Parts: sequence; C-alpha cells; structure tokens
Amino acid sequence: MTRTMPQDPMILSLIQQAKRASFSRRNMLQGAGIGAATLALAACSTGGASAKPTAAADKSSTNKSLNWDNWAAYLDEDDSGKTHPTLAAFEKKTGIKVKYDVAVDDNNTYYGKVKGQLALGQDIGADLVCLTDWMVSRLINLGYTQEFDLSKIPNAKNLTPALQNPDFDPGRKKSLPWQGGFAGICWNKAKVPGGLKSVEDLWDSSLKGRVGVLSEMRDTMGLIMMQQGVDVSGKWSDDEFNTALDVFKKQVNDGQIRNIKGNAYLEDLKSEDTLAAICWSGDITVINAEAGDKWEFAIPTGGGTLWNDNFIIPIGSQKKSAGEDLINYYYEPEVAAEVAAWVNYITPVEGAKEAMMNIDPQLAENQLIFPNEATLATTKVFRTLTSAEESKYGASFQSVLLGS
Repeated sequence: MTRTMPQDPMILSLIQQAKRASFSRRNMLQGAGIGAATLALAACSTGGASAKPTAAADKSSTNKSLNWDNWAAYLDEDDSGKTHPTLAAFEKKTGIKVKYDVAVDDNNTYYGKVKGQLALGQDIGADLVCLTDWMVSRLINLGYTQEFDLSKIPNAKNLTPALQNPDFDPGRKKSLPWQGGFAGICWNKAKVPGGLKSVEDLWDSSLKGRVGVLSEMRDTMGLIMMQQGVDVSGKWSDDEFNTALDVFKKQVNDGQIRNIKGNAYLEDLKSEDTLAAICWSGDITVINAEAGDKWEFAIPTGGGTLWNDNFIIPIGSQKKSAGEDLINYYYEPEVAAEVAAWVNYITPVEGAKEAMMNIDPQLAENQLIFPNEATLATTKVFRTLTSAEESKYGASFQSVLLGS
C-alpha cells in the first residue's frame, strides 16, 4: 500500500531534518565501562514473594515534565550531538518537558540500582525506562510496572503483529517495544583482515587478550550455545547451558576474553583495546559513522540472538499519562522512521518502512532496520526463563565475571 506524505507540519519538519541528518551518528557514548569486577550477584535476584506495590497517583495534568532513562546511542541526534530532534518536536507539540538520560548500560546493573525503590513503590527518578524483554518480564511479574491506558496510546495499533502478544505481557498492557536488534560478532577490519564467521573464530590465538563480550548473559551465552547447535528459543537444560559456560569460563581464565561490558564495549573497540567482540548490531553503525568504516558486523554461522527493548512506566512514577503521550508519539510511523534512520535498530512500528522511503530509500532496505524473513531465519529469541532458572543461570554467569 502506498503511504501518502503526512500533512502535519511537525512531521514534515522532522522528515526534512532526517533527510539532512540520515546516517549521522556522532558524539558517541562517553559513559564509564562496566567491568566484570563491578557486577553484583545481587542484581540476579528476582525478588521474593512480598506483596506487590501500589501504583502512584498520576499528576501529569499539573506537572508537565517527564524523565526518560534509556541506553546510549538510542535516540536521534542533530550534528552537534546536543539535541534530539524528535524529542524536541514532542516537547514543542505537547508542552511536556522531557529529561532524557543515558542511564542504562546493562539491564542487571540498572535493576540493581532501582530494585529497592521499586519494591517499595517509590519513584526511581524515571517515568519511562527502556529495558530488554527478559528484564521487563521480571518487572511485570514482580508488579513493578504500571498498566497502560491503551486508549491514550491509539498509535499502539501500529505495533507489528509479531510483537503484540509476548508471553510476558499478552496484549501489551504494560510494555511496548522501543527498538529491537541482533547480537552477533564484529571485528576491526584492518586488524582482522580475514574477518570472522563464527563465535569460535573469537577464540583464535591471534586474538588472545583482544576479545570483548557482552555482560548480557542471554547474548553472550546465547551465541556460544547457538554455535554449539543449541536452539536457544526451544527446550534445553542445564547440560547445554553448562557446556557453553565451560567454554566461556575457559576463554576468560585463559585471557582470551579481555573485556566483559555493557554498552561501554564500544569504547574498547574504538581504542583498539579489543579487536573483535560479541556485540549489538546497530552499535557498529555508530562507531563506523564517527570514526570511518573500520568495523564490520555479522550474524555468526551458528546464528544470532534477536531481542527487543521495551518502554515501561515504573510503579512509582507520577507521570503515567505524560509517558503514554510520549509512547504514542514515537509510534507515529514518520517519527519511528526518523529514529530508525539514526539508531539503525529494528523499528517495531508498522508503516515506518514506507515512511523511511521519504528519508533515505537505501535505509528502507537495510537488514539491520527492516530485516526480511531470510535474515530473521538466522536468529533466535532466547527463551523465557523461569525464576529458578534465571537465578541459577544468572548466578553461574556472574560468577565467571567475578572470577570465582
């Protein structure tokens, strides 16, 4: 179906800005890295059986402000790196002032900072947070999120059908996807001229001490398991997990793996402290745009993991209605396309591909943003873990990070 150009002056302005700034990825994340020694086993806890907290009263009508916590390099920027054009347009349109904070480096470390307040139903300082499927599942199960009034998010109808009924939130009553992506492998093309094809290539002796992996268990362990032939989306047990864990532990203990980090792994690639890594798809576009076409991303031969980060409204937020306004805005296809043109992650919004044709037709065919069935067939979603499995596997993974 042909999509007509929008008539909303704000949307037209955004499209023009996006055409000028398409593929612009500047002022990279400057946050400190999360090393293995800083990760706490306490973050693995899924909580006890205590009573669930009560949602805070909404004061959006009298307080026109909103705090949004997100990951680095995950929202469009202008050339100065100081302004987010889509967010500025939202503020102008609604009168809601948004404080956008790059506060998430890793799901566990973020949860570790706020879980005490969430358990008490207190304000964590953020009215919207974008976290990965498995962490959102945990927060929903613990009663730490507020239920949406979907009548205030009419653009939720634009959510791609495949994401409308996840097992952790049927009907999307408490979460809506922000962006999705792949975990795969990447390398410095000048330093690793032969490239990489599999996770096992990361263990080559020529890369000893120059490999980085992610502190997200499902991505690092998921890729190792998939390389061993395990379908991480299906039935598997301790045996399969522990076989992969043995490989991971050996590569850490032998010094093959140098860094285990969240988003800060990009700084190690840029400094060449690491030359190859398990990484997230859109991030490689970030450093290539800033420093020149030096790195390459690939889904390994064993397959990659597929994930989504999702909007949630924390239980203690007093800005629920304002948060719903912002989510609804970002589900406008033209706005979603502008964000996707900058972040190069998979947009969950139907109609965004057609809108992208007005920004950059080449990006409309980019498999990192609009993957086809052939690309998706090379990836799997790491299955939902039970609380017992999450505690057990998370503790095993963290113990390697902590060197025990």
